[in-house]
Amino acid sequence: MPQNIPAGTIITGPLFPEAVRVIAVKPIGSSRLKIEAVGTTSKRYYDPILGPDELAAITVAREDALRFTGDAEKVFLYLEGMRIRNAFQFDPLYGVSVSQIHPLPHQIEAVYHYILKNPGIRFLLADDPGAGKTIMAGLLLKELKYRGLVSRVLIIVPGHLKDQWLREMKERFQENFIIVDRGVMNASWGQNVWTERPQIITSLDFAKQEDVMFALKDSSWDLVIVDEAHKMSAYKYGDKIDKTARYRFGELISGITKYLLFLTATPHRGDPENFRLLLDLLQPGFFATTDMLAASIENKDNPLFLRRLKEDLKDFEDRPLFPPRRVETVKYRLSDDEKTLYNAVTAYVEQNYNKALQKEKRNVAFALAILQRRLASSVRAVRKSLERRRDRLEELYKKGQLLQEVGYTEEYLEDLEESQRWRKEEELLEKLTSAETLEELEAEIDKLEELVFLAKEAEKKEIETKLNRLREVIEHERLRETGTKLLIFTESKDTMDYLVEKLKKWGYAVTFIHGGMSLDARIAAEHEFKNRAQIMVATEAAGEGINLQFCWLMVNYDIPWNPNRLEQRMGRIHRYGQQNEVHIYNLVAVDTREGKILEKLFEKLNRMREHLGSDRVFDVIGEILPGTSLKDLILDAIANRRTMEEILAEMDRVPDQEAVQKVKEATMEALATRHIDLSRIIGEQRVARENRLVPEYIEKFFLRAAEKVGIRAEKRQDGFWRIAAVPFEVRNQPHAFKIKYGEVYPEYLKVAFDKEKAFMGQAEFVTMGHPLMEAVLEIIFRKYKADAEKGAVFRDPDGKRDGLLWFMTGEIKDGKGEVAGRKLFCVYQTKSGELAPVNPSILWDLKAKGNGEGETGPEALPVYKDEIVEFALDRLLLPYKEELLTQRQRNAAIKEKYGLRSIDALILESEAKLADYETRRIKGENIPEVTVIQERRKREDLEQKKARLLDEIRAETNLYPSEPEVLAVVRVVPELQGREMSGDEEIEQIGMEVALNYEREQGREPEDVSAQALGYDIRSVDPAGRYRYIEVKARAGTGAIALTPNEWLMANRLGEEYWLYVVENAASSPVLYTLQNPAAKLSPEEVVETVRYVVKDWRSVARRAE
Repeated sequence: MPQNIPAGTIITGPLFPEAVRVIAVKPIGSSRLKIEAVGTTSKRYYDPILGPDELAAITVAREDALRFTGDAEKVFLYLEGMRIRNAFQFDPLYGVSVSQIHPLPHQIEAVYHYILKNPGIRFLLADDPGAGKTIMAGLLLKELKYRGLVSRVLIIVPGHLKDQWLREMKERFQENFIIVDRGVMNASWGQNVWTERPQIITSLDFAKQEDVMFALKDSSWDLVIVDEAHKMSAYKYGDKIDKTARYRFGELISGITKYLLFLTATPHRGDPENFRLLLDLLQPGFFATTDMLAASIENKDNPLFLRRLKEDLKDFEDRPLFPPRRVETVKYRLSDDEKTLYNAVTAYVEQNYNKALQKEKRNVAFALAILQRRLASSVRAVRKSLERRRDRLEELYKKGQLLQEVGYTEEYLEDLEESQRWRKEEELLEKLTSAETLEELEAEIDKLEELVFLAKEAEKKEIETKLNRLREVIEHERLRETGTKLLIFTESKDTMDYLVEKLKKWGYAVTFIHGGMSLDARIAAEHEFKNRAQIMVATEAAGEGINLQFCWLMVNYDIPWNPNRLEQRMGRIHRYGQQNEVHIYNLVAVDTREGKILEKLFEKLNRMREHLGSDRVFDVIGEILPGTSLKDLILDAIANRRTMEEILAEMDRVPDQEAVQKVKEATMEALATRHIDLSRIIGEQRVARENRLVPEYIEKFFLRAAEKVGIRAEKRQDGFWRIAAVPFEVRNQPHAFKIKYGEVYPEYLKVAFDKEKAFMGQAEFVTMGHPLMEAVLEIIFRKYKADAEKGAVFRDPDGKRDGLLWFMTGEIKDGKGEVAGRKLFCVYQTKSGELAPVNPSILWDLKAKGNGEGETGPEALPVYKDEIVEFALDRLLLPYKEELLTQRQRNAAIKEKYGLRSIDALILESEAKLADYETRRIKGENIPEVTVIQERRKREDLEQKKARLLDEIRAETNLYPSEPEVLAVVRVVPELQGREMSGDEEIEQIGMEVALNYEREQGREPEDVSAQALGYDIRSVDPAGRYRYIEVKARAGTGAIALTPNEWLMANRLGEEYWLYVVENAASSPVLYTLQNPAAKLSPEEVVETVRYVVKDWRSVARRAE
């Protein structure tokens, strides 16, 4: 091996586990060489010192690299596989293309215009309810994963939303997560599940527990997503900050992840400092004051936060996303029997509730509040609850027990799934009593027996008053005549059973959903409601993760004391996709204590809705109740701690105008981004449509590759594909692959490559990221890399190209050594040495020449590698670097404007405190030394934080290109036979001029893109912004025409926007014919030998241009 082997040479040998690229060769003594090299696959560094024997075993792998002896089909599959792996570079909306979603303008804007623009993603997405924050989080995840930036993902959600997130990630984004809870942690004894599994969903209140946090400290994550992040709250009182356990958990998570995304619909509830502290979890100290935060929103340059209001959200036609909704209070009075029962139960609750509070038995008081809610729900619900409580207390009495202590906080119960919450509530209601002696317990049992009797008497009427009011609503809405669907909500399963029973007796088709049902059963009920049942009765479980926008009528049979649940219920039908005005009826018994409060509340909400011109009032009910909550007001009334007059007067204490202002502050109207750049988003959709690989290229590639790896795909009669047997080699993937992508199954009986078709036909959607596709790619890369390194020969059926195609990748890195951007590109080198960029899809239009044929032309072409690299740097990578740098400099300016200013402000504040301490000491005041030391440490920490932020800014704006890596070089030779339809360059140029002139005459602006091999020759736009993608075919005389695979694929994809312009008699008297949407009107013959689609009958459907 020569000592002067140049850097960049690729060598192989028994001492290297892979081919390596030489960095430098240094002599050691007279007979040894030190070789510094880097692995071409692993990028691992090698520096062995080799003697004569070892050197003799070294071979230069690239000596025959450009002899083009590789198998052309294998080279095609390798390079097209690389293009698929880098699909996000071509498709600006890649995540949309590979996910089962139809994102809206505001969702695209959030992910692609805000979050992904920042190199260090730490962001709070705080849109109004119903904006689809799960969709945006999933989109971000797909983009980051396929760019190779993310592999370990942790999603933290409220406990009752775990299944919903699991379902959405799987169904919409094909992402496999596991749920980790106490059971899973206990079952993983001896292992840390947080480090073992790469994609986890867990609940906030489970994760905040001390032992869980201790285990989490040892893990690290690429991306953490926190839903309902506002629950991680902290509050500032003077100089002191009160951090909740959830907030401290947020501090932990912030420190163990690279990227962090917060989701919430209620970010600050009228407390700006609370909101600033939430942002502190994302980027500590970025906003020193709430004024700086407000200024960043006003200047539209806040890098951490985005909020859009419901009324500002539009679809692609610029129409409001949410139709109007009308909320009406249906008032009724209890019958005599019902009133007797109500008074008796309420008196029992009042007496024992107050007694429990006096003895500080808060769980007993909470249990009695549950009983009162059952009373407000239905007679059956309260009767069954009374019976269960009586029976359980009797058991305790027989055992001589007074109380089995159960310790659940209300906050804990609110976060549970509904079925778990029911079990815990029943446990509280059945076990807890304020009795302190067996005599008191016996008296309470007697009282319960009396109440059960009253409930049964009230039930004898068969139909209670509230049910009659429900029937009146149904008749008013003319359900029988119109077939309109109705959704009824209740808090109690007993009430749900009662309503289902009664509605069926009335002759309606009824279904139901409750928290005790499995996720699959809920989905089945949702499907039944859509397709068969007219009425659904649901508990709160249907308020989470079930989408019922095909229904526009809803009744709240009982009103939850937690107003957030009221908005969640309405959000099931008042959401995107709803075509009708939504009607919601709230049933309220105005002669009950809680009913009077609810009546007053709804009256106030209606007045405020008129003032605001918006129904956002339901999102923030708490803001219009001064210093209290709806639940507390109702409990005050139940416990008779204040008169009803006092309570109602307090509800009116805040004037309507002041309450309106509080709602605006709570909904952060002033901090919302009110404008969505729809034209920009539509433009990006156009670019995505032009460049995406899904579904056409993906389908053709997969079918072509499948044959090579032993997969037999059969076309079904319904248009789907069937794969009856997946070979063991494809299924036998390493554990890391299965963790990342999932299992490859032995068979796939219904496969589609188009996401719309897959969704409508309930088929397997095979695309980038699907385990079957990724397994095929892994085999292609592993087996065909050697052929790609040798190169191969391809024929150009049009006979125009004669040269080399260089397929290369290049990276732009920043000062931290991290990849800021990556490009895959192709450079065409003509026979004379001229260079031009072409679309990497060009291989589809060329014919693979065969296996190992080598260069057969009259002469081998000179290799201009240095010139190619220089061209790639100057023409492709450096402009890309400038594009990235512009965005990064904008981000850096924002960091300097707010981040550095904030730190400087805090440093000045700290220095002022230290100066004040010194002055007071001089005056003789005793300032503890520990106070001064703590402040000095605080200032030092701030100085270090400032230095780190400056370093970060410098590193992120210091971009440089790495040397482009050559993936393969292919030789293109002109096909000398079968060129009857390809035409010569002069004829084609005439055709292009005719087409371009025609476009200009029609008032459009055409752009010649024929050199880029995009699948069309002209991109033309009219004054209204409508595009035409035009493929030009010119004939010297007349006859058939041929389309390349790229042209036919684009014709199918672009449909009505794709035009075929045929110029006949171009050599003498050119005549132009135009044909819109040729894919729908032509039936070309695919000629495999020439890799073309031949069209003979085009004149029968084309129109002569005038």
